[in-house]
Amino acid sequence: MYSTMKERFFRYVKFETRSDENSQTIPSTETQLKFAEMLKKELEDIGLENIFINKACFVNATLPSNIDKKVPTIGFIAHMDTADFNAVGVNPQVIENYDGNDIVLNKEKNIIMKVDEFPNLKNYISKTLVTTDGTTLLGADDKAGITEIVEAMKYLIEHPEIKHGTVKVAFGPDEEIGRGADYFNVDEFGADFAYTMDGGPLGELEYESFNAAQASFKIKGVSVHPGTAKGKMINASLVINEIINMFPKDEVPEKTEGYEGFFYLVEVKSTCEDGELIYIIRDHSKEKFENKKEFIRNIVKNINDKYGKEIVTVELKDQYYNMGEIIKDHMYVVDIAKDAMENLGIKPIIQPIRGGTDGSKISFMGLPTPNIFAGGENFHGKYEFVSWESMKSATDVIIEIIKLNVLKEYK
Repeated sequence: MYSTMKERFFRYVKFETRSDENSQTIPSTETQLKFAEMLKKELEDIGLENIFINKACFVNATLPSNIDKKVPTIGFIAHMDTADFNAVGVNPQVIENYDGNDIVLNKEKNIIMKVDEFPNLKNYISKTLVTTDGTTLLGADDKAGITEIVEAMKYLIEHPEIKHGTVKVAFGPDEEIGRGADYFNVDEFGADFAYTMDGGPLGELEYESFNAAQASFKIKGVSVHPGTAKGKMINASLVINEIINMFPKDEVPEKTEGYEGFFYLVEVKSTCEDGELIYIIRDHSKEKFENKKEFIRNIVKNINDKYGKEIVTVELKDQYYNMGEIIKDHMYVVDIAKDAMENLGIKPIIQPIRGGTDGSKISFMGLPTPNIFAGGENFHGKYEFVSWESMKSATDVIIEIIKLNVLKEYK
């Protein structure tokens, strides 16, 4: 079963598809378009229908229904891009029957994935792991998800005795820079509900995400000769320090968990005369999210009042919202995935995402889209890994959801 999974996954992760936040094109990188063209050909090869790449670089395809009765159309979605970490020359390593000890990723460079730093490795004793060689990310985020969806569609086509309704699949660009889903076409996709295969370890099932915004501060100082600066100089670098010190010290990523929100200082640039400061704001609670934005506006007001003129401005830009606000009215979508996992002996881990997925935006477009595990861990860096067993289980879950959709009595 899934005899082509390994070869397919290796082929996908070796195809460099990093997105570029500084690009204004759609997709943000040419490599994503080339990867989309390769996926289109592979979907044709396995026998899906109505395959096309739309103007937003989403690869769309359909598995037609093989039953007489009408059931909801399910969609499965994954993203093609990888994060902003070296993704050139990905060289996957396979570790069979993992023994629970430290993993030498690169002997020559002495790069070791240590169990005391990554205790999640202990969950994979006796499993087959795929790791990096320590010089790149792996790309399981989200090429594991793409592989699982393609393998599930291939299996259903090869086993027509399995009854199913219409299934839609889509693979999109630029998820890692938060832009791809802005151009997702829900009407064109044509599903009644969907799932992103973009989660982490076995059993993850997520239907709540952060509300997210970015705050971009600009500071305009006054630069004069330091010898005659008294009463004249306003050092933008020191104003930045004032601003940073006004933020709560414990509401940061490294001190929060679960439903707790945070302010994350992303970037600082400054000279005496000019400064830039970027924060991202995250909170599951819409009320607390709005309060955090108001807190930032008050910082700007207080600084400007102190100096008696406008030396600080801020641009607040919402990025995505908590998809739980939409999905809570369509909980049958979560229930089907939960039942599918339990039918397969997988314990569902239902928890909020401390981040967002394409589903965070797509759900607000009218298509309820929770997130399901794809199996990878330690995303966005050289310690990323995935297990074959988790990938096969994710593929099984896709197929089981499709089966349950035929049996479920919808109200």
